[in-house]
Amino acid sequence: MKIVGLTGNDAVAEAMRQLNPDVCAAYPITPQTELMEKFASFAADGKVKTEIVLAESEHSAMSACIGASCAGGRVMTATSANGLALMWEMLYIAASYRCPIVMGVVNRALSGPINIHCDHSDSMGARDAGWIQLFSENSQEAYDNTIQAIKIAENPDVLLPVMVCLDGFITSHTVERVEVLDDEVVSRFAGEYVPKYSLLRSDRPMTFGPLDFHDYYFEHKRIQFEAMEKAKPVVRDVSERFSKLVGRPFGVLDAHKMEDAEIAVIALGSTAGTARGVVDELREQGKKVGLIKLRVFRPFPIKEIVELARGLKALAVMDRSISFGGLGGPVFGETRSACYGAGVNVPMVNYIYGLGGRDTTFEEIERLYGEMETVAREGKQVDAIRFLNVRE
Repeated sequence: MKIVGLTGNDAVAEAMRQLNPDVCAAYPITPQTELMEKFASFAADGKVKTEIVLAESEHSAMSACIGASCAGGRVMTATSANGLALMWEMLYIAASYRCPIVMGVVNRALSGPINIHCDHSDSMGARDAGWIQLFSENSQEAYDNTIQAIKIAENPDVLLPVMVCLDGFITSHTVERVEVLDDEVVSRFAGEYVPKYSLLRSDRPMTFGPLDFHDYYFEHKRIQFEAMEKAKPVVRDVSERFSKLVGRPFGVLDAHKMEDAEIAVIALGSTAGTARGVVDELREQGKKVGLIKLRVFRPFPIKEIVELARGLKALAVMDRSISFGGLGGPVFGETRSACYGAGVNVPMVNYIYGLGGRDTTFEEIERLYGEMETVAREGKQVDAIRFLNVRE
């Protein structure tokens, strides 16, 4: 193991180098561009055997990835925001064809007006496309998640694509301390991908992409649903195995100071790191506060969320995306539904924050905890949706 300074983009590219995929088809888009530039330099220098496909668009890039995956290859790519949106049709096809593609998604706001900075509207918009979604707090976790993603995606009980999400510019372009495993260690952990199905096997002919009407389409969607359910224990198992390998804890979520917490916040991505610092400071003041950092958004960790929510007096859910016309953001909707279904009636407030890359400071999250103290004291549901640091 070596310790180096890497941006989030470089950290994902380094993990990709160690995983050495057969094919990587991609198209540049800010703030993902440097990730693929870095990986392409590895291919140019002969450090990977990967076939780089320079597509004319993100739609074409994902199409090429699907073809390569159906042929039995280990396939990886990366994109951001509008590029992910241009892949929309192919995202569903990749999941429906059970292609274990791993894609770095450098989170960026979707237009318009055009914006190149971070929020989660891109990956959250794709939350129902059938992809597993891992969120990264920092460069280290972006590296770790990428390695684990291959092992999760290629599990024969899963065979679903995985998005490894990291915050645009905040994580993708910030140099941080990263512990990089030896190449041999990563290679052993990931193992060799032996495809269950391949278009190139003449002894076992397969059909991909046929017309699928009402006589079988429903059953195929049911099988996809089961695959996502089967992914839950696989994610936990891979996380535990990787944790033993690196000596750092991994789970579907990270419960920080939640043992006796009365007030908690749910956050994901880089904001979780800021919130953790706020929790530590408030704990020194004797306040019983905690943090639930979501690392896995799909499949949503219903059981774990519900257990942590039991006994809380108030819960804030932070969403770095907005659902127009809905009751709160995506994380809030999932959390509230999970708690309601389990009979956990904790007062819950959704905070929409950081859209278009707006800074979310230590002081703002501290104020958020203060507002939740009032909610806890009153013991009743208040206005469900609030906007953090926005001009009203």
